Amino acid sequence: MVEIPRIISVDDHVVEPPDLWTARLPAKYADRAPRVERDRARFNFEGGVFSYEKGTADGEWCDWWLYDDLVYPLPKLSAAVGFDELDVTPITFDQIRPGAWKQRERLEDMDANHVEASVCFPNVLPRFCGQAFLEREDKELALLCVQAYNDWMIDEWCAGDGHGRLIPMTIVPLWDPLLAAEEIRRCADKGSFAVAFSENPHPLGLPSVHSPDRHWDPLFAACEETESILNMHIGSSSKMPSTSPDAPFAVSSTITFANAMGSFCDYILSGVFDRFPGLTIAYAEGQVGWMPYVIERMDKLWEERDSTSDFGVQLDRRPSSYIPGHIYGCIFDDEVGLRNRDLIGMDQICFEVDYPHADTTFPRSKEVATKIVTNAGLSDDEIYKLLRANAIKGWGLQRFGIDR
Repeated sequence: MVEIPRIISVDDHVVEPPDLWTARLPAKYADRAPRVERDRARFNFEGGVFSYEKGTADGEWCDWWLYDDLVYPLPKLSAAVGFDELDVTPITFDQIRPGAWKQRERLEDMDANHVEASVCFPNVLPRFCGQAFLEREDKELALLCVQAYNDWMIDEWCAGDGHGRLIPMTIVPLWDPLLAAEEIRRCADKGSFAVAFSENPHPLGLPSVHSPDRHWDPLFAACEETESILNMHIGSSSKMPSTSPDAPFAVSSTITFANAMGSFCDYILSGVFDRFPGLTIAYAEGQVGWMPYVIERMDKLWEERDSTSDFGVQLDRRPSSYIPGHIYGCIFDDEVGLRNRDLIGMDQICFEVDYPHADTTFPRSKEVATKIVTNAGLSDDEIYKLLRANAIKGWGLQRFGIDR
């Protein structure tokens, strides 16, 4: 019988509580700070993009986040755990499972799900890496919102009974890499060493990781200096992959890994790891089954094309050599990836529960883990790496008292 150790999940989310910002920002921002209002809503999904209508007479009740000019709903998919049906519909805080946003109930759900520790991404209002604050015109208020979120994450959500179990992840002011670097250092001083970032900044109107002026180097330098891992969640470029405006949601759900795949190539082929050999990154919910061919393809281009031309791979080393110690892939099932683990590197694959999202394996994460490691033929040592050891190393969890 396979023995499954207590799981360390490297991708979970917390639904931001309604008073997160109103309780922390100066009183003068009371009518502009992120806050919750209940109203009816209708949801639409087209071409990989969600759209929403507020105040529709025939809509369903929804808790809406209001922030300056932003009006953003609470969708069921962001707190899907516990619902019998999964669909693109609005919900309220009264309807969602308490563990989605309350610490005590989250820890109880983790215990029931064989999970020891959980790395916590943002969720609804900030989105997966703080895009909401990038998009607002008032950057003074936006910076205060970023800092308030990070202080809540470190000082409240991951403190007290949550210390060493709820692992903090902070966001940065995406509009300014120097401010971002300052925030990474500030949060590291407070005990947070995981940073949420965009899988591809370009769709957000920001420079890519290939920018000639090396726009993001201050952020990468701060991560390397503080030994903070850069975490990129699928959808953190604010657009999910889709094939056409009329493609069903199942198409996007099937190819969710596509953005991670592109980002994987970006980071390796940009030379970032040559400039920052201590930088580590992770692809949350990106799965890894696609990696072997992409690795083969990059290595083939490196071997066959002139590295001094724009048509070639401008790296001194084989692209695949940059993966060990630098890039972590995160899976919630993906037997294909595990069967091909030797082509990826078993030391680079981690497990995630994705609580409370639609893809979560809660409350059957132990059962799911048992099934996939058995079917893929993992050894006891490989099981331990997948479910614990790789997360401990990649996220530096010794700093939280988790060392084995």
